Formats: sequence, structure tokens, C-alpha cells
Amino acid sequence: MMVKRSRAVGERRRGIVILPNAFTLGNLFFGFWAMIAALGADYSLAAWLVFVAGVADGLDGRIARFARISSPFGVELDSLVDLVSFGVAPAILLYKLLLEAGDWSWTLAFIYVAAVAVRLARFNIEQGGRAHLHFHGLPSPVAGVTLAAFYPFSQTSFFNDYLSGWPWTQLIGGGMIVVAGLMLSHVIYPAIPRLSVRNPSGRAAIAIILIAVALLIWHPQLVVFPVGLAYIAVGVARAVTVGLLDRLPDRDPLSEELGAEETDARDLEYEDMRPHWTGAADLEESAEDSSDEE
Repeated sequence: MMVKRSRAVGERRRGIVILPNAFTLGNLFFGFWAMIAALGADYSLAAWLVFVAGVADGLDGRIARFARISSPFGVELDSLVDLVSFGVAPAILLYKLLLEAGDWSWTLAFIYVAAVAVRLARFNIEQGGRAHLHFHGLPSPVAGVTLAAFYPFSQTSFFNDYLSGWPWTQLIGGGMIVVAGLMLSHVIYPAIPRLSVRNPSGRAAIAIILIAVALLIWHPQLVVFPVGLAYIAVGVARAVTVGLLDRLPDRDPLSEELGAEETDARDLEYEDMRPHWTGAADLEESAEDSSDEE
């Protein structure tokens, strides 16, 4: 009886271990499918497949942490998959959509993919496999989903009425470089906290997810790209604000060192700065003292 029970527990445990990796491979499936769709000029399908890959990426990590089965294998597999889904797939989509006409414009896509690879490697060393409240640098799923979501956004009536005249080829090409730099930076970006009704952060996370789902149901084409840009901008604005507050003192550091009322230069007592020995005898005496200490 005990043998059957332990066997059932082991099979259940094995199923739980497989589940996060199944979501990770689902992420890879959608990312690879997105590349095939982009190469076939089905840009709308490719963009939404990158978005679905992002959903799968968010679920695999949460399932692993909830079940307490995070492993180095899962971390490495997740990074390899993310490089495909949020690095190569969006780069191919934007290359086929906007950059194919230029002779060397493909290098912008390469720079972006290289930044994703370095970002994921750094993440594995710094934060991989652990729950976190923030990210050091822009998360690659956000970068990939935001860039891919440009095409659905460009098909909306709002875009056609107000934004279609902008130089989007140059803007997206430059945006890829900016996003690549942010992924490699140490700009702090917030992560969605754990879902819980017991604490304010958990309740806020639930509210954010419910609002996001409602917006996606309302008009996904119009929502994903601007929300991604807003998330990117919030991190940059916060970093600039914190940097200015840290680097701009309230008053001159010299005045703090000398005192508020002390503004004149202080006289140096050169006599006090002279060495205590000047002759050869003093050198020999100092050497003898040091040899005695040894």
C-alpha cells in the first residue's frame, strides 16, 4: 500500500516538474512559428505569436516558483528559448517589415539580437532562478513583444489618422538600438509581484492583470505597443530622476567640509609636514627596528 502511494506521489511530482518546461517549449513553439509567419509576410500573425510566447514565458517561471521546482536546467532552457522568441523572431519580423530595403540595415536587427543574448546571459548570473521584484535592465520579453506589437498598432485607424506620416523606418531602427542599450543597462524595471489578496502589492498585481486583460479584450491592437512603450519610458524616467537626486548635492561639498561660515583658505603648517628623520643614521635605526619586529 505504501509502495503504491509513494509511486503515485512520485508520478505526480514528475508531472509537476515537466509542466514548467512544457510551457517553456510552448514559448519556443510560438517563437519559431512567428519566424515562419514573418518570412511568409504574415506580419500580423507573427506579432501576435510573439505576444503569446510572452504569455507562456510568464507562466512557466511562475509555475516553477509556485511548485518550488526551479532548477538550473530550467533556467538555461528558458534563456535559450527567450533568445529565439524575443530576440530572433522580432528581429526577423522588423527586418522583413521595415529594414529589408537597406543594404546594411540588417545590422540593426543583429545588434538587437546580440543585446538579447548578452542580456539573458547576464540575467542568469545575477537573477536567474529566483523570484524578484525588479529587473536590472529592460527584460527581453518586454522588448521583443513591444517591437513586434508595432505592426498590429500600425494597422489601427488611430495610427492611420494621426501617426502614419512619421518616419517609422528610422524611428523603429533607432528604437531597436535604444532598446538594445536598455537591456544591457542597469536601469531598474519593476516586476509584477506575486498574486495575493493578503498584502497590498499582491492585490495591486491582481488589479493590474485584470486591467490588462480588460484592455486586451477591448482593443489589443491599440493597447500592446503603447503599453510596452510606457513601461520602457517609466524605467528610463525613474533612472533619470533617481540619478539627478543622487548626483546633485544640496550645497557645495567644499562648504560642508570647511563649515558653513569658514570660507577663507586654511594655512598649512609646513613644519608639521616634515619627515621625522633625515639622515643615514635614522635610516639604519629604522631598518634595525623593522628587523627586530620581524
